[in-house]
Amino acid sequence: MLAARRFPTRSLVTFGLYTGGRAFLWAALVYAAYAVAGFEWLRIPFVPMSVVGIAVAFYAGFKNNSAYDRFWEGRKIWGAVVNESRSWASGVLCYVLPGDDSPEGHAVRRELVHRHLAWINALRLQLRQTSRFFDRPARSTRLRLERHAEHMRNDWDRELAPFLAPEELEAVSAMVNPATHLVHRQGLQLATLLRTQRMDLFHQIALMEILRELYTLQGKCERIKKTPLPRQYAEFSRIFTRVFVYAVPFGLLDVFADHLPAGLPAVSSLPWLLPYFVSATVIGWVFLTMEGVGDASEDPFERSMNDVPMNALCRVIERDLRQLLGETELPPVEEPVDGILY
Repeated sequence: MLAARRFPTRSLVTFGLYTGGRAFLWAALVYAAYAVAGFEWLRIPFVPMSVVGIAVAFYAGFKNNSAYDRFWEGRKIWGAVVNESRSWASGVLCYVLPGDDSPEGHAVRRELVHRHLAWINALRLQLRQTSRFFDRPARSTRLRLERHAEHMRNDWDRELAPFLAPEELEAVSAMVNPATHLVHRQGLQLATLLRTQRMDLFHQIALMEILRELYTLQGKCERIKKTPLPRQYAEFSRIFTRVFVYAVPFGLLDVFADHLPAGLPAVSSLPWLLPYFVSATVIGWVFLTMEGVGDASEDPFERSMNDVPMNALCRVIERDLRQLLGETELPPVEEPVDGILY
């Protein structure tokens, strides 16, 4: 997630030069075919083009709204994960072996809290195991991922080992869905505590309700992850936008045709060539950027600069829960890297 209030200038210029440059080159090619090669039939009325542009803008806006809804739902889910994590730790400390300050009692409570910390990190890593960035990423994306590799915290054993015993980590890692089994193990331990009369039934029910809510939140994350934005909306928005951007220079010929020179342009024709090229470039940049924003926002659990900052949220939870346990050696706060919070 972009942590700065303003969009990074470097990214803005890089993407703007790429999209605007493509539109400019295409407009130059169309102009050369019309004025130099003499293909006057390339001139088409601009009024129908403006109607098409309005329709494409509405369609791209619908896609962007849908993509933002997916991101915001993902962020709300992880906000609920933060809240339920605090409730879990507080419940464990209050309900499990209440009043028992012995090393054994503390160890049991610590195990339940640390297993939960393993769960949030397992969920985070599972959501990022498959990524569209693995499939022919753009050069800029590939370079960013390589440059920020150490900040991604994607090593499974390294992230979960501090919270689980080696044998439990090995057993859970062998499962298809480790996060599910971690929550299940929490329930099994609560049942054991109830049988051994180290917890009463009402408190066990209260903690099981939290586990049920954690399953619900995990399922919501998996639903967003495994159900992409319907391709009939995503792909046709991309196609319509590109068709419109490619068609714009033909319509602009109709606007400026009476003033554009035939043959190679002279210096005297620059006052009319400049509006033609600027119009084509700006229109192309705006529409391609609108399309790119929606495309970058539709998958909130990837490694994009626009995604839910799960690393940072997991670190917030870890620091809070460790402090509730009375631990003083806390991990550092997750800081943005080049303005991006992962």
